[in-house]
Amino acid sequence: MDRSDISGPWQAYRPGDVVIALGLLTRLPLPASAFASLSGRAPARAAWAYPLVGLVIGGAGVAAAALATGVGLAPGVSAIFGLGVMVLLTGAMHEDGLADCADGFWGGWTRERRLEIMKDSQIGTYGVIALTLGLLLRWQLIATLIGAGTLAAGLIPAAMVSRGCMVWIMYRLPHARSGGLSRQTGTPPRLAMVGALILGAVAALFTGAWVCVIGASLAVTLASGALAQAKIGGQTGDVLGATQQVVEITVLTAITAATLS
Repeated sequence: MDRSDISGPWQAYRPGDVVIALGLLTRLPLPASAFASLSGRAPARAAWAYPLVGLVIGGAGVAAAALATGVGLAPGVSAIFGLGVMVLLTGAMHEDGLADCADGFWGGWTRERRLEIMKDSQIGTYGVIALTLGLLLRWQLIATLIGAGTLAAGLIPAAMVSRGCMVWIMYRLPHARSGGLSRQTGTPPRLAMVGALILGAVAALFTGAWVCVIGASLAVTLASGALAQAKIGGQTGDVLGATQQVVEITVLTAITAATLS
């Protein structure tokens, strides 16, 4: 798929794209398929709306944690409910990508072998370690933000910024394999990529550490892209999921550090 933009900048952003993005990145029972735009547009053109999906997912996590806190549960327990709701909404697709990348990148010696490992449904030692550490970090950071009373100002921007960074990886890196979810979705046009980054940046402005959030997110995204390029020669759906997870943890860490300082 080429990166040419459709005529007129505002025509690149359509309300129906939000439904397509939700259908692709969540398990919500939506009437439209993630690959069937109401206007016949390619799914990748809806990538600008990925941060809005983060708004929905992060907001659901905040709501679940708030309900748990409201009935008197401790921050650590409330954090489990919030994290659990987010994982259920996405079907753990990003967590799966993190585990697959950890297994493939460090379990194979050649590009072909790494891609083969990443496609394998079984999880290995590296994947277990990455998944466990990622979940523990997110749980602890969310619990800390709950205790500080700033969960919404931390979790929602983290969910939005991290999904905006996914779109940059989609745009900049070639597809590493001929099939798979990322290849089916396609390469987003430039306007979709710019729109996603703008939405992520706006979300970062609502944090108390927007400079750190934007700077750290940029650094981690560039590093993730460089690593994927070096290991497998491009990006896959697993790479996008892993990028989302790592950036989300980075943003939560930056916001938590600013909150406690």
